[in-house]
Amino acid sequence: MKSKIIPIFSIILITVLGIFFFADSSSLDRELLSETFIVDATYFEDDGYVQISFEDRSNKSTKVILEVLGMPDSFQKIFTQNQFIEQVPFPSTPKYGWETHPVTFVIEHEEFGKLGLKTEIHPQDEPSRPIIFSKL
Repeated sequence: MKSKIIPIFSIILITVLGIFFFADSSSLDRELLSETFIVDATYFEDDGYVQISFEDRSNKSTKVILEVLGMPDSFQKIFTQNQFIEQVPFPSTPKYGWETHPVTFVIEHEEFGKLGLKTEIHPQDEPSRPIIFSKL
């Protein structure tokens, strides 16, 4: 009997946590967030760097942590401005594509609380990638 209770309990727990996570994520007003936060990560091949830009149009961000993952030494920098442009050296296009180097932002915002934003780097001649928002 115990062997049947544990899997059933696990399924119920996962379902409840999934519903809680989905409800929390769906409560984000993605349209408002995409109008408030403007981010981009563009690769300039001739110059060998990625230019990452961030703008908070509400001017209510108190702290922004920028991180580029997947590098031998991940790039991380903390900003206290509502707008910045940062250049990160990338001598060549990654072997397995830009998806292996996500650009993430952790934002402390007076109105929205703590948010996570994620986007991907794109070449200069291609459009910006979508932004994924999450409540942290």
